[in-house]
Amino acid sequence: MANALVSVQILPKTKHGEDIIPYVDRAIGIIMQSGLKYRVGPLETTMEGDLNRCLEIVRQMNEEMIRMGCPNVISQVKIYYNPEGASMEKLTEKYDAR
Repeated sequence: MANALVSVQILPKTKHGEDIIPYVDRAIGIIMQSGLKYRVGPLETTMEGDLNRCLEIVRQMNEEMIRMGCPNVISQVKIYYNPEGASMEKLTEKYDAR
């Protein structure tokens, strides 16, 4: 059972000021390959799962940006943690019904 929602916005610095969208796409790809439930938003992506697993994915995303040649990365992370269970649908159901 998922116990956390983790939203992440990754902001890689590129060596020569290139567009960061291909880097962000790769970071989202890591989330997609994780097998976790996720939702891509316009400014951040939210994962649903075990807190430790979600944080591991954030680490992988940062390491991949460095591997791709970025000198550094800023990741803005938001965490909702509830040991009794966490789900995107539960938190947004009253808005999704519209």
